[in-house]
Amino acid sequence: MSLQPPGQPAGPPVLVAVSHGTRSATGRRTIAQLRLAVAAARPGVEVLAAHVDVQKPALDDVVARLAAAGRACVVVPLLLSTGYHVRSDVASAVRAARAAGGSAVAAAALGPDDALVDLLCDRLAAAGAHDDDAVVLAAAGSLAPRAVADVEHVLAALSARRAGPVTAGYASAQEPTVPQACAALRQLDGGPPGRRVAVVPYLLAPGVFSQRLDALLGDGTADVVAKTLCADGEVDQRLADLALRRYDEALAAAGALEEGDLSPLAGVR
Repeated sequence: MSLQPPGQPAGPPVLVAVSHGTRSATGRRTIAQLRLAVAAARPGVEVLAAHVDVQKPALDDVVARLAAAGRACVVVPLLLSTGYHVRSDVASAVRAARAAGGSAVAAAALGPDDALVDLLCDRLAAAGAHDDDAVVLAAAGSLAPRAVADVEHVLAALSARRAGPVTAGYASAQEPTVPQACAALRQLDGGPPGRRVAVVPYLLAPGVFSQRLDALLGDGTADVVAKTLCADGEVDQRLADLALRRYDEALAAAGALEEGDLSPLAGVR
């Protein structure tokens, strides 16, 4: 099924790569590099930037402009969990575009996914973590139950690949905090004396949450601190491939639905 409106030239829908937005220059550069990697991996698809907060262009404006031009789009959240921004901001932008006569669908968030767990393992190894180190998966935190469940899914998958214990810590909204999680792992019964603790951020790129995490991790809180999934100048191709897989999944789901009824795509997994 093509999402292209009648009378428009055939072609793949625009991929609107929507991120949260950040005031961090490093974070902006890193997410821009990820979008460039997505575009390079699929030359026939136009990739546009959009944001739900802080930065311009805003998602609503980008999707509305495409709808007014009669161009179909798939909104791909460059976000790790199905939290507020996916279920509210992305879904409302798509609904508004369709109400205006446009063709738009929403893809799922990037996580949870095995590709992200692969990257977390690689980040730990690159930081010098041992396989039997205790690990804190440091997430941003959310009040949305679906986002909490997404992090727990990744936590379980990461734990299955590690010899040492793995737990979650949060930078906001939830407990335990990352320092609390580190302390709990050091005190865990049955562990070796002087057990090492490694922290791996479940964060897409540097920004406000990685800065908050750095502030939380005082001297001696953790023995190893890994980089974010996308680090400055180090965008892994697997993340670009995952974003394109979400785009393809959304198109495939659209093809399985009746024409004009694309609302279920807001939660495509």
